[in-house]
Amino acid sequence: MNMRTLLAIAALTCTGYAGLVLADTAPSQAVSYHYGMALHVNKVLSMTEPTTTDCKVVTAEMTFIDNAGKQESIRYQKLSEACSYQN
Repeated sequence: MNMRTLLAIAALTCTGYAGLVLADTAPSQAVSYHYGMALHVNKVLSMTEPTTTDCKVVTAEMTFIDNAGKQESIRYQKLSEACSYQN
């Protein structure tokens, strides 16, 4: 095999692998949390909330891997980070 063929095969292999990784970690639609809901969190991937300078209730979102290895997202209500800095 020449170098050009080898590089083409390597590029296709990497592209295919990247596609599998992205397909496996595609985010699902976030569901709203309700009291008593069972969460089987294995690893937290991200936690986001809107930024605000006021101390108020905001809707935050947590994305995590559950015990079965599936990526899940959940929305929940919490006090904003601004509440931590106000007396």
